[in-house]
Amino acid sequence: MAAIDVTVSHAVEQLDARVISAQEAALLGVQRGSIVIVIRRTFYAEDRAVETAGIVVPTTRCEIVYETPYS
Repeated sequence: MAAIDVTVSHAVEQLDARVISAQEAALLGVQRGSIVIVIRRTFYAEDRAVETAGIVVPTTRCEIVYETPYS
């Protein structure tokens, strides 16, 4: 984003769990019927959304860890 003069101020992530689709199972090399975590991540420059990504991760291949700073 810096290359296009956009300063990201924060990101918002929304997590969900669901059954993998047949196409996703083939692409990720996992069995149909597996459970995946879906992460919808949106980056913001102040109040303007500048990028959104959808990430699909099989639960057998990930551990999701968040760190939340408190002041």
